Order: sequence, then C-alpha cells, then structure tokens
Amino acid sequence: MKKIYLFFFAGILTLVLAACSGDNEAVSGNAISETDSAIDKIKERGTLRVAVFSDKPPFGYVDSNGDNQGYDILLAKRVAKDLLGDESKIEYIITEPQARVDLLKSDKVDIVLANFTVTPERKEQVDFANPYMKVAVGVVSPEGSQITSAEQLEGKKLIVPKGTTAETYFMKNHPDVELVKYDQITEAFEALKDGRGDALAQDNALLFSWANNNHGFVVALPTLGEQDYIAPAVKKGNKDLLDWLNSELETLGSEQFFTQAYEETLKPAFGDSISADEVVVEGKTE
Repeated sequence: MKKIYLFFFAGILTLVLAACSGDNEAVSGNAISETDSAIDKIKERGTLRVAVFSDKPPFGYVDSNGDNQGYDILLAKRVAKDLLGDESKIEYIITEPQARVDLLKSDKVDIVLANFTVTPERKEQVDFANPYMKVAVGVVSPEGSQITSAEQLEGKKLIVPKGTTAETYFMKNHPDVELVKYDQITEAFEALKDGRGDALAQDNALLFSWANNNHGFVVALPTLGEQDYIAPAVKKGNKDLLDWLNSELETLGSEQFFTQAYEETLKPAFGDSISADEVVVEGKTE
C-alpha cells in the first residue's frame, strides 16, 4: 500500500513540476507577458498596426497599384522605420471615419493616422499625441450656386460623411440644416457631383484638394467655427506609446519633416492657392 501511495505522490509531483516548467518557458520564451509595454508588444509582433483611409487623397488613399499613399502614409512609414527599423513593417487597417475610435478601443490597431481631428468628445475616448496638421470645417459647392455662409444652407441639403467633425458641427450649431449622410468619403463626393445635395461639408484641407481637381466646384466657405488640429491617436491610457509618439513628433518637427511631406503629397493637390504654413504643424503642441 505504501508503494502505491508513493507512486501516486510521485506522479502528482511530476505533473506539478511540468506545469511550472511550462509556465516559466512561456514567460522566458517568445510569448508576450502582461507586464510587457505597448512598445515591447509592437516590437515582439514585428509590425505596426495603423488605421488609415483608402479614399481620402492626398492624405490617405490606395493608388492604382494597390499601394497606400499620402501625407498620413508618409508619417506612418517614418514611425515604423524609427520604431521597428523598417518602414515596410506596417499593417494598414483601412477605416471609415466613424470606425476610428472603435478600432482603438477594441485593440485592433496601435495608432490611428486617418486625418483624425482632435475634439473634446474624442479626447474622452482616445488619447491624442501632438498635432501635425491644422484644419477647420469648410463647405464646397457648385460654382453656379456657391454657398458662402451657413445661413444659405437653410432649406437645402448638405452632404456630410458620417463620423466627421463636419457632421458634428452642423448637428450642434445648425440643427435646421438637412444633412445627407454617407458612410464613405468617396460616396459623399459622388453624391455632390450627382446633385444629391446642394453642398458638401468636410475638413477644409481635403476640400481645397478636391475642388482643385474637380472643375465646376469651389470652396466658397473655407472656414466654419474654430481652427482645429489633426493628430495621431492611441488607445486611451496607452501612455507608453503616447510618450514615444510625442518624442518622435518633436524630432520630426526639428527636421521639418511635415513641410517636406507637404511638398511631396499636398502641394501638387492644393496648387499654389495654399501655402505649407497654413496646413503644417511641425512638432508643436496645441
């Protein structure tokens, strides 16, 4: 009987030791522990997950070869290069405006670089790094029936992409204006061209580019409300990645990175009517 008990005890002890050994291997091996920082997790994964637009040229879009291009994309590549040593180590997650917050909350992306305007409401849900671009709400309309004030939109249909600051601005400040909402930015602009609305509201920087490349339309109302800023966003409470990004943005600002990015991506779309200092923020805080 003693031999049976000793055999049974030895078997239990072997299982316990094996389990402990397995746990130690998981911690000391390639597995990511709960104590690893956000930066460690990105480096362990080997790719930076970035939410970007696919249909908002010249800021974020997919070209005819299927490659991501634009002002936001240049920033994403530089961040990947400085964080992971290779600008190609990016997993682009295509997003629509209304999905940006949820992608961060659900931990599906590390950073949002999708022309994300900083607002008090969004600050409650995500953490913004320092800004890299200035922006305001604007309105584009046909040359033959220009909209030059918000009051002119009463009794008319205004097209807005869902989840944008333009939608929020008009819902809050001009609730009597009829909004025609679309999920996709491309769809919203097509609706304007097809006459499904009298005008379209969006970030003015995007409108300057679009009007410059679409004959017959003009941004006759370039600014509504206060000037805002566009900034990278991370998951709420991700201080590790936020601090790294702010340090990175300061470094890029000292290099005049965003002015160079403007010259490469935005100036060809804007033409000579807009200057870099009207759009670019070089590593400064709000």
